[in-house]
Formats: sequence, C-alpha cells, structure tokens
Amino acid sequence: MTISTEDLMNSIMESLERISYIRFEDIPNIDLYMDQVTTFMDEKLQATTRNPGEDKILTKTMINNYAKNDLLPSPLKKKYSKEHMMILIMIYYFKGVLSFNDIHELLKPITERYFNSKEEFNLESIYKELFNIEDVQKESVKEDISKKIEHAQVMFKDAPEDDREFFVLFSLVVQLGFDVYVKRLLIEKLIDGYRLKHTPQPVQKNKKKEPKTE
Repeated sequence: MTISTEDLMNSIMESLERISYIRFEDIPNIDLYMDQVTTFMDEKLQATTRNPGEDKILTKTMINNYAKNDLLPSPLKKKYSKEHMMILIMIYYFKGVLSFNDIHELLKPITERYFNSKEEFNLESIYKELFNIEDVQKESVKEDISKKIEHAQVMFKDAPEDDREFFVLFSLVVQLGFDVYVKRLLIEKLIDGYRLKHTPQPVQKNKKKEPKTE
C-alpha cells in the first residue's frame, strides 16, 4: 500500500494555505489592553495552530514575560500600540524555532532603533518587508515538498508491502526533519556570529614584564 502523492500534496497544500500572517492594515490603529491583544491574536492566528480552538497563541503570562525580560518594549499605561503588536507577531513566528535568547538578539536592534521611530524607514517598513516574502516562500516550499514526496515514494523498496505506507511517511518525515535541523543550525550560527561581532570584548590588561635575570 502506498500513499497517494496527489492526496498527500493536496493535504499539505491545504495546510500551507492556512498559514497566513496578519497584514499591517489589519492591525488596529488604536492602543489595546491585554485582553484585547490576546483576543485579536487568537482570532487572526488560531487557524495556524496544530489544534485550533485548543492551542494558545499568546497568553498574558507570555506577554508580561516578554516585557519583563526586555524582549518587548513596556506598554504605556497598560496599553499596547500598533508597534507593540508588530513585535508580538514577530515573536510568535520566531518562538516556534528559536530560543528566547536568540529572539532577543535578533529583535533587540529593531526595538532599540526603530520602535516609535519617526524616520521614513521604521518598524512599519520592516514589518511589511518581512512578510512580503510569504507568497514567494510558499511556492518554493511547495516545489521542495513535491520533490521530497516523490523521493519518499521510491525509498525503502525492499520493505514489506504492508509497511510501505509507513515507510513513505517515515522517509518524508526524515527528509523534512533533516531540512529543519540544517536550517536551524544555520540560523544559530548566523545569530552567534552577529552576537560575537557586536558584543564588546573585555580589555586585556598588559602583563607586567618580569625583570630579566642574568
């Protein structure tokens, strides 16, 4: 028994179509209280979770911790601005693949330089550019997954017929898992390289010269 390539691709494509981001124009222009923030995020991103209706997008505790640990600028009078919302959305997507420290390292230059900036290039510019790649990336992902499915269909040819469906699934998971593993290593190396380059190195004190002995 084999998995239908067409059925599998259709299922994956349906999942990809559910992946969407919150467009800048959809973010409220008014400041929001915490309950309004979590409600908005649930409404916009719930369909992207593994268990819609059960999985939490962002909880009050999460958001408070982000602000407490300097990942998110503190709200003004307990209200979150449109810029706060953009940072929270970025955090939501990053937290599935990056550690808290890595997210902090990645977003720190953005929150420090462009949060509440009045310059032409600001947080809005960054947000729009960041999510403009969605459609292009989706097409690239579709092509890559299609090739992996085709490869999975011809792997483990010697496996018993009754187990063929499992091994097609297994080989597809292994291929995707290796892809994620390699890309995560690359992401970590990029962030570590940036951190090393921009972290002030301790000044080494000159050692006293020992007197010559004759």
